[in-house]
Amino acid sequence: MRFGWIVLLLLSFPVLEAIGIFWMAGAIGGWVLPWLLLDAIAGVMLIRAERVAWGARLLFSVQSGAHPLAALFASGRILLAGGLLAFPGFISDAAALLLLLAPGTWNRRKPDPLRPANDDVLEGEFKRESDDLLR
Repeated sequence: MRFGWIVLLLLSFPVLEAIGIFWMAGAIGGWVLPWLLLDAIAGVMLIRAERVAWGARLLFSVQSGAHPLAALFASGRILLAGGLLAFPGFISDAAALLLLLAPGTWNRRKPDPLRPANDDVLEGEFKRESDDLLR
């Protein structure tokens, strides 16, 4: 039963996008076509840029001690947003913007218990050897 709802949703998505395009064309006129064209170009550029950057992001996450899955999920989120931007329609544009603007929850590191909470404070002892340097 659940599989049927998923198939129905996936099949109705392009129809809902087409209805949204026609509705927006009626509201704002001929500006819909340049919007969709620029949107598709932005989606393709985002996919191309992420295709190059995912390896560096993965390497940096491993070197910095973060979990590598965090970098993979971030890259996947950006690739999915690029695909949604390349797909014509306003519903997919809104979903892509949500994916791009949502803060990443996978790359947050837990605080190290051995590291002090405030890095500006240096704790230690000192002893003044001579007052001759002050005169």
